[in-house]
Amino acid sequence: MTVQINIVARIFNNKDLTQILAIIIAGLAPITTGILYAWSSPSILQIQKDNVTYHITDEETSYFPILPPLGMVVGALFFNKITDIIGRKLTLLLVSVPHLICWLIIYFAKNATAFFISRIIAGIGDAALFASLPVYVGEISTPKVRGFWGNFNTFCHYGGQFLVTIIGSYLSVRKTAIVCSALPILFVLLFIQMPESPYYLIQKQKLDKAQKSLRWLREEDVNEEFQKMQADVARQISESGTWKDLFIIGSNRRALLAGVFLRFSQLLGGISAFATNTQPIFQKAGGDFNPQLCSIIFLGLCFVLNFFGSAVVAKLGRKKSYIYSPLGCGLSLLTLSIYFILDEHTTIDLSKFGMLPLVGMIIYMIFFSFGMGVVPTLMLSELFSASIKGKALCIMNMVFGTALFVSNFIFKLMDSYIGLYAPFLVFAISCLLTSVLSIYVVPETKGKTLEEIQQSLKSKSKPEIKSEKFNKIDLP
Repeated sequence: MTVQINIVARIFNNKDLTQILAIIIAGLAPITTGILYAWSSPSILQIQKDNVTYHITDEETSYFPILPPLGMVVGALFFNKITDIIGRKLTLLLVSVPHLICWLIIYFAKNATAFFISRIIAGIGDAALFASLPVYVGEISTPKVRGFWGNFNTFCHYGGQFLVTIIGSYLSVRKTAIVCSALPILFVLLFIQMPESPYYLIQKQKLDKAQKSLRWLREEDVNEEFQKMQADVARQISESGTWKDLFIIGSNRRALLAGVFLRFSQLLGGISAFATNTQPIFQKAGGDFNPQLCSIIFLGLCFVLNFFGSAVVAKLGRKKSYIYSPLGCGLSLLTLSIYFILDEHTTIDLSKFGMLPLVGMIIYMIFFSFGMGVVPTLMLSELFSASIKGKALCIMNMVFGTALFVSNFIFKLMDSYIGLYAPFLVFAISCLLTSVLSIYVVPETKGKTLEEIQQSLKSKSKPEIKSEKFNKIDLP
């Protein structure tokens, strides 16, 4: 298959095609992750209605969306180290193991405990994926390819959410498990033939394999790039890479601050709660629309718009996108919060505005797609030096899992005890604050190599002297 891909690349005369194909095939893994992530949205309603097959209360099903992050936090401690030991490729292949186990448990599950176990295992699969895939994509691609295709895994993740919304709305929980279990198997069969990251191979002093991998990915003479990559990796791994260095070295600290901010702000923008509770949200919102149809429309837009969102981010840059995107998201969520307040706590007739929840969520998704939905995952593959990347991503995946849990728990708690308007209001305020803070926290990495990004972070972490008068003084 490797030879066949190289032939196709030559036919189309596109030296980037092999990189793109490797990214596309790797994207099969986040499709399954997205399916498991949003599985609870169509499945909760089915399980609640089926009192013959399942003996599960509504309270128990409400925990389905908030358990995967716990598995992810635990898995992050393990898989980020594994990525450095066995490589990005083998770690990615291991993602299929928890995925298949998860579907197997879902197929045979009849009580809440079995579903709880499957949801935690799904979170472990998330940890394996997010520890390896962003790194793999960032290290195999050129800045030009990474600018657009670096977000393809996020696009696939939303594709999985969209897919399970359709499948789960029209098939039973068990039939959905059978259909979706085919994807991890297909991923293994295809991705096992892809190359390992040349960055990782250079780190392990497997130089012949690294050059062969780079040649396959570039489809051109790679001697000059390979020598530069060797020098970049050597410089980065020569730096101290202890846990302490992650916090005391300015460039590492700046990258970590940006990464934590991006992940927390993305998820406290509400997307995880909306994706895992789409059908329940539209059911509670009322109006003359079908919850299944609305969830398909909403998650379908997540899928489609994030593809175009990559192009917008590639043009605007990471920083500007992450300023404008949360601003639009915050205003749309604020409008929806006001609507739900009026609907739940007043006697005002809102029948003329029955479509507002769907329209508001669509507007939210449009703004989310060209910034908040794209930038965090893309930048996490770019921010950290090779010497510290494993430890940094361990923290970032724990942050990701924690933010997922907090976001979903906020939605569950406030929706249950205050009203649907409350989580929408909290997420709206979070988005508006994110828009302001992004001006100061988010660096610009557009069009830069991984080494250039590191040098930029180093220069920005140093104090700058802005006084022209002081600069003219001759110091002894």
